[in-house]
Amino acid sequence: MTDSTGPLNGIRIVEFAGIGPAPFAAMILGGLGADVIRIDKPKSFRHPSGTDLFTSSAMNRDKRSIALDLKAVEGVKIAKRLIERSDGLIEGFRPGVMERLGLGPDVVMGVCPRLTYVRMTGWGHTGPLAGRAGHDLNFIAATGLLNAIGTRESPVIPLNLLGDFGGGGTMGVIGMLSGIVQARLSGIGSVVDAAIIDGVSLMGAMFQGLIAEGLWSQQRSTNLLDGGAPFYSIYICADGSYIAVASLEPKFFAELCDRLGLTGHPAFASQYRRDTWPEMRRVLAETFSQQSRDYFEEIFEGADACVSPINSFSQARLDSHFVDRHIYHDLGGVSHPHSAPRFDNFNPVISPPPFPGEHRDEILEELGYMAQEISALEDSGTFG
Repeated sequence: MTDSTGPLNGIRIVEFAGIGPAPFAAMILGGLGADVIRIDKPKSFRHPSGTDLFTSSAMNRDKRSIALDLKAVEGVKIAKRLIERSDGLIEGFRPGVMERLGLGPDVVMGVCPRLTYVRMTGWGHTGPLAGRAGHDLNFIAATGLLNAIGTRESPVIPLNLLGDFGGGGTMGVIGMLSGIVQARLSGIGSVVDAAIIDGVSLMGAMFQGLIAEGLWSQQRSTNLLDGGAPFYSIYICADGSYIAVASLEPKFFAELCDRLGLTGHPAFASQYRRDTWPEMRRVLAETFSQQSRDYFEEIFEGADACVSPINSFSQARLDSHFVDRHIYHDLGGVSHPHSAPRFDNFNPVISPPPFPGEHRDEILEELGYMAQEISALEDSGTFG
């Protein structure tokens, strides 16, 4: 890689500080070189341990911060002035909040017609549930995808990755970049309704197709990709560690059998014959239970059987492949994942998460405020 200014150099994004998908989306954009300015509330919350919530959060990295009291007239004026000089805005509040602050799209796009205004919510800005509270679990539950993840007995919570970060944050980034491209071509901005339920439903498109084709049972743990197939499943080793087996294709399945010494076993004679799956699972479970994870890592070294150890977060940081790709970077005692995707002419350097308001003066000076004006605004309580 060679150093460069980044693919999004020259793009400015204003982020209204919040939780979940909005800061995640802004982090991705900042990691790709955009100038992300976060408007924080004018005070800092702390953990009981004394560790600052903002500076310990990986999602607050690669940004600058200004703290504004948005209930103050001057605070709103500064926000508008900043937005006027920006390409995009990200907010993750409930419908109506930005309008009550005087910063809704009808207002700010009047001063910046080319703006891409990304609104990130769970339920979206229309529909009977638009104003209702909710979290990732509620949103993915409503889409049907949560019901498909888990064991026969119960759905399993996939952290908040599927909703907040997959259906919400990632789709918000796509919306932001698409809107900016459109604005560059036409001079016309966009309001992007980046609802988590929309993004998660779109991520489930393949399964809707499989259901229509009669190739997907809505009973959990009976399908190829939900743990129903014994050759696409998880097994416990003798030392209590876990192994992931994903030998879907026949050539990978054949190598799985070969490495485990199961070639020729009657239960493994026909991979996709479902009446043999219970015995196949029993044999695989017994085989993996007899040796440690390290043993299986060794026998599958260099193999295309699609067998992998299930790492903890700590183990992932030490994995030789991850180390070789420099996926994790330690910054102030926090492991920060590398920016993604990667570009061959851009080697990003992670900047630490700022304190709320840390870049106030430099941002205000860029907006044309004089030192005396900043001092007067400070005296008025605009910054808290």
